[in-house]
Amino acid sequence: FFLSPKLEKKTKGKLQKQICQVVLDHFEKQYTAELGDAWSSVRDVLTSPWCWQHAVLLNRFSQSPGLESSLAEQGYHPAFPAALPYLPAAFRCFTSTAPGRFPAQKHQPGRLKEYYLLNAASLLPVLALEVQDGEDVLDLCAAPGGKYVAILQCACPGHFHCNEYDDLRSRWLEQTIESFIPVPLMNLITISTLDGRQIGDLQPEFYDKVLVDAPCSNDRSWLFSADPQQAVLRLRQRKELSSLQFQLLRSAVKALRPGGSLVYSTCTLSKAENSDVMDLILNSCRNVMPVDISGMARGVSQEFTFLRGMQQHELLVLPEKGRAWGPMYVAKLKKVSST
Repeated sequence: FFLSPKLEKKTKGKLQKQICQVVLDHFEKQYTAELGDAWSSVRDVLTSPWCWQHAVLLNRFSQSPGLESSLAEQGYHPAFPAALPYLPAAFRCFTSTAPGRFPAQKHQPGRLKEYYLLNAASLLPVLALEVQDGEDVLDLCAAPGGKYVAILQCACPGHFHCNEYDDLRSRWLEQTIESFIPVPLMNLITISTLDGRQIGDLQPEFYDKVLVDAPCSNDRSWLFSADPQQAVLRLRQRKELSSLQFQLLRSAVKALRPGGSLVYSTCTLSKAENSDVMDLILNSCRNVMPVDISGMARGVSQEFTFLRGMQQHELLVLPEKGRAWGPMYVAKLKKVSST
């Protein structure tokens, strides 16, 4: 949809008032230093929700005959048209260059939804993970469930363990599963509320693929913190997140079988929570090695803007107008031995 100039101005003013100045000031200082010139255009998108975009991921378990034509009529086109190292035929996603949101579907017990609305960049960790049929998969921090739904559009795991430590988010995850996955497939799925830092010790070398979509300082939502006191507390706790992320990654490495792959992702621009955490795990775990994902990045370069200067095993999606996806950090590792 498009807003009239008058309505856009009114909406813009309303949304602008909601931006938390404490958070914006913090980001201004940090990201100017870390991103340089790229920060100003990223900031313009992050502080302008009326220009945000949403992708439509189709649910292969509940397809509507007229859905694709309806998407086309509204200016949507298939995402990821280029040849990617991994893009299963059943994986169907649609994006539009125009801002706006396709109508959401309400949760109805016993009825599957036909599509999932999400930030297109959040599909990159799933494509990087390259799940194959029959593999044992762990989604360590699974709520609200978008990446979990996307994995099942790609393959049918032998066993799929979805873990979410937070009780409220875990209930959200269960509802998502009920909305998108047919009952017969439920036998393959285990849902738990374990502390992700302990799973590696509880289930050592049990999984072929592990996704660690870690708790992080969510740049988009933090900028619109309604409560300034909550924002100050969040920013104070931000320094502790990298330690949690490192512990989750270390647990994930333990849970991986030798030869298995791990993908780490966040939705923050913060170097401390992204490259620094990845460097720390590579330096402290001698049995993992980085995996080159630059081929995937090249394949989706028409869809996304990436920060330059990243290493081959990582990428960082930068939001920009017309391609307002991200932030999304993705890195991939492989476990080479037990020790």
